[in-house]
Amino acid sequence: MSESKLRIVIADDEPIIRLDLKKMLEDSGYEVVGEAGDGVRALELVRNLKPDVVILDIKMPEMDGIDAARIITEEKIAPVLLLTAYSQIDLVNRAKDAGVYSYLVKPFKQADLMPQIEVAVARWEAYQKIEEQAASLEEKLETRKVVDRAKGILMDQYGLKEQEAFRRIQVQSMNTRKSMREIAEAIIIAHNI
Repeated sequence: MSESKLRIVIADDEPIIRLDLKKMLEDSGYEVVGEAGDGVRALELVRNLKPDVVILDIKMPEMDGIDAARIITEEKIAPVLLLTAYSQIDLVNRAKDAGVYSYLVKPFKQADLMPQIEVAVARWEAYQKIEEQAASLEEKLETRKVVDRAKGILMDQYGLKEQEAFRRIQVQSMNTRKSMREIAEAIIIAHNI
């Protein structure tokens, strides 16, 4: 586990189970920053507190744990672990579709929790890095497309070779302290006027 305590929000409609779960987590070195008895309240807490991990019971009033997990995952707030007394395949499939990172069937022991939490956090962090890399690659690809289009315009307008057109964009970028993409977009706009 990392140096600082992982911050966790828990939700279960049974107060006794919540109390036991909180004690297990705190005894394992985690910090429970919020508790809820239903899915709607859990979602509110998660949005406000931005915990490192969310542990939800499936069967709760207002909104079940799977629907709350889906929203938390879509909003990219934190990894979700589901707790349930039910292991039916339809619930497991719904949990997978909701992007749940772990699924624990009650009754569970304190020793079961820590590995599930740590693996969920590691998977979440890996997923976040992959998303960042994908966004960066997408940005680079879009920049390349725009620069290529601007090079084509310069090549057509001024009879330049590709390398010369690229160099003009590059020099203009350095001289104006603007990105090559910004320069390329300006060339395209000027050409379209």
